[in-house]
Amino acid sequence: MAGTLAACGSSGGDQGSGDSKTVTLVSHDSWAASKGVIAAFEKQSGYKVNVLEDGDAGQAVNKAILTKDNPQGDVFFGVDNTLLSRALDNGLFQPYEAKGSDRIKPEYRADQGKHRVTPVDTGDICVNYDKKYFADHKLAPPKSFDDLVKPQYKNLLVTENASASSPGLGFLLGTAAKYGDEGWEGYWKKLKANGVKVVDGWEQAYNEEFSGSAGGKKAKGDRPLVVSYASSPPVEVVYADPKPSAAPTGVAQGTCFRQVEYAGLLSNAKNTEGGKAFLDFLVSERFQEDMPLNMFVYPVREGAQVPPEFVKFGPQAGDPETMDPAKIADHRDQWVKSWTSLVLK
Repeated sequence: MAGTLAACGSSGGDQGSGDSKTVTLVSHDSWAASKGVIAAFEKQSGYKVNVLEDGDAGQAVNKAILTKDNPQGDVFFGVDNTLLSRALDNGLFQPYEAKGSDRIKPEYRADQGKHRVTPVDTGDICVNYDKKYFADHKLAPPKSFDDLVKPQYKNLLVTENASASSPGLGFLLGTAAKYGDEGWEGYWKKLKANGVKVVDGWEQAYNEEFSGSAGGKKAKGDRPLVVSYASSPPVEVVYADPKPSAAPTGVAQGTCFRQVEYAGLLSNAKNTEGGKAFLDFLVSERFQEDMPLNMFVYPVREGAQVPPEFVKFGPQAGDPETMDPAKIADHRDQWVKSWTSLVLK
């Protein structure tokens, strides 16, 4: 998901998607997969994998749309439910039903009539908190959207720009789902009055402004609340040396919005057969079980095992906010426009 970790996948060097032996994946910057898993796909399929990373999810989707007549690659990964309609309405993908799609949990499926996209992963966009800050200040961390506008949390929250960042947009949609068409703007007026800080993207918010992350500590971040993911706490454990017995960050479970990411075969892809093989691979059990500790997201395949670090430190939200993709399509652009004038001006 936008804003997890740098990629560590295999690359096909200078070979482009015009080479029938190379399949080119276009993605946001958070693509990552184990080298052994990519190597197994390459050996089994006969295709070399070339990965092109193209910025934040929103930026990557917009660029893919602009280049759809002469795409940079064969498969695009990283369009989520907040931006899905934009990709589909602009004809970004051609139909293909990936082998193994029948094993994808029904709640994550989309575009079932045409199969232009394949669900790959899911995660929850939620407010994370710095446990040490709240313990030191003898203050209970917030649990809900309602809590975030209370006086005791003034000047503590940093979020991302909803017009440019996937988690920022997800957080906005979470408030729209919670407070409705009539109530979300009033909520954001209160949040702004309570000192919410807005930055361009996840990387800046989480690794520079947030006091609870390893990066934020180094950068002397002073915001103990940040919009990130329910799966962010395991990152702070897995990559720590020595590993702590408990995550230094927690999740406000009442602030979560369920995100689903998809991949699709790009319209005008030069290597359609390679692209189809790669989409099959993305929903395979091996890739689905490799994903959590690489991209810190949950698998969508039924029966795929989740590592114990996830179960212990980053469980999925029990009752996240959700929104029908059709409603997102109808309202997203106007909501973002209203949010921009309300919060940034």
